Amino acid sequence: MNEHSPEDSAFVAAAPVGLLSLPEHERDRLAEAIQLLLATGSINGLDPNRSALYHWCRQYADWLKEIALLSGLEVSLLHEERLIQAIPRTASLRLQLKQDATLVWLALWYAGDVRWRDEGLDQAFLSVAELNDLLHDQLLPDAIGPLPKGQLRDILRLAARYHLIRFEPAEPFEDSGIEVLPTIRRIIPFRDLAAWTETAQTFRRDADATSDEDISSTEEEDSL
Repeated sequence: MNEHSPEDSAFVAAAPVGLLSLPEHERDRLAEAIQLLLATGSINGLDPNRSALYHWCRQYADWLKEIALLSGLEVSLLHEERLIQAIPRTASLRLQLKQDATLVWLALWYAGDVRWRDEGLDQAFLSVAELNDLLHDQLLPDAIGPLPKGQLRDILRLAARYHLIRFEPAEPFEDSGIEVLPTIRRIIPFRDLAAWTETAQTFRRDADATSDEDISSTEEEDSL
């Protein structure tokens, strides 16, 4: 016969309820949602393969937010966009983008802001050719040429994976279509265009410094 001390009984009586008492199939759904948010940052309800999970997340939003917070994520339910989006709150979960990817994402933010705020459009579309022009004209004028196609394609696919854009590859590649999604405002949270411009100036200064170093190096080689 098993005997329990008063302390054991008190512990059992005070055991927490909620997540720990979830049925197994609900735990599996919750695990699937958290793993997807950690891997891609969002759950797209417009994707037929994710629709059921999206609706489950809406129904059990409190569970999802509680576990996500413990995992270092802050979850937002964007009903109009049919999207569950997670923003990392710990440094270990944040993407470490290389400079070229950072430049492209900054340009995408700018393209969206111009169309939404300045032009009053509901959607923000541009081609890869327009993106290349934007990179050259607004971020690094006279400093770089177009990024290699394969490199730019990979950067755009990464942005699409995190549901910051919709990307439609085409031939020639410069005609590929991009739709910038409002989710990019939460990933790159500039207050306004002035804040974006301040960041862009940093890249311009870095590019100018690199260019000066290249010139100095060339002059030294010529003098040898």
